Amino acid sequence: MRYCRITGTCGFGSWRWGALGTIWRVCLSSRWTARLIPFANSQEEISAMGFLSQQELEDLNFRSLGKSVLVSTKASVYNPELIEIGDHSRIDDFCVISGRVRLGRNVHIAVFCNVCGGEEGVFLDDFSGLAYGCHVFSQSDDYSGQTMTNPTVPDRYKKEAKKPVVIKRHAIVGACSVILPGVVLEEGVSVGAMSMVSKKTDAWSIYFGVPAKKIKSRSRELLKLEKDYLNSGV
Repeated sequence: MRYCRITGTCGFGSWRWGALGTIWRVCLSSRWTARLIPFANSQEEISAMGFLSQQELEDLNFRSLGKSVLVSTKASVYNPELIEIGDHSRIDDFCVISGRVRLGRNVHIAVFCNVCGGEEGVFLDDFSGLAYGCHVFSQSDDYSGQTMTNPTVPDRYKKEAKKPVVIKRHAIVGACSVILPGVVLEEGVSVGAMSMVSKKTDAWSIYFGVPAKKIKSRSRELLKLEKDYLNSGV
């Protein structure tokens, strides 16, 4: 197994929404006075975050690597030879990406996400994304008590569920949500924050809850913006 880990420090503070959707990090200085720092909402701020250079990305020997890819220097990447990353995709601070994973173009994996591709794989199609603190699993232990659990126990004493996870185009998963093995988030699905998805979904629908249930249909207006964006040649 190939392994690359890049570590860093995290400031003491909390997250807050600022005006016009800007995300601010509230940090405390050595004198315990608060200061606001704009976080990753423009190209200049993105440059300040700390991403791997193009050469560092190439040295990881991903299975495939698109153009204009950003991977945080504070992210942990396991099995890069099994990982595919499309154009303009981005992986933020303190994420763990492991096993068989494929990211399409313009895929965003936000801070503190965990994507466990395992053997079966996790596949995020174009323009999909995971908000802060999401967990996506392609395999899981049996919690019924019929078998033993955890990776320190030999496989013959366990029974793991292993199924691929597919997150299709324009699907978005809200903060701190969990996606379980075998789930397919159909095109345009929106999952509300702190939800757990364990079953199939309907395209262009909004889901929320534990377990996640369909709340209502989702607008497709963004497809017009996608067309304009792709035609812009970016």
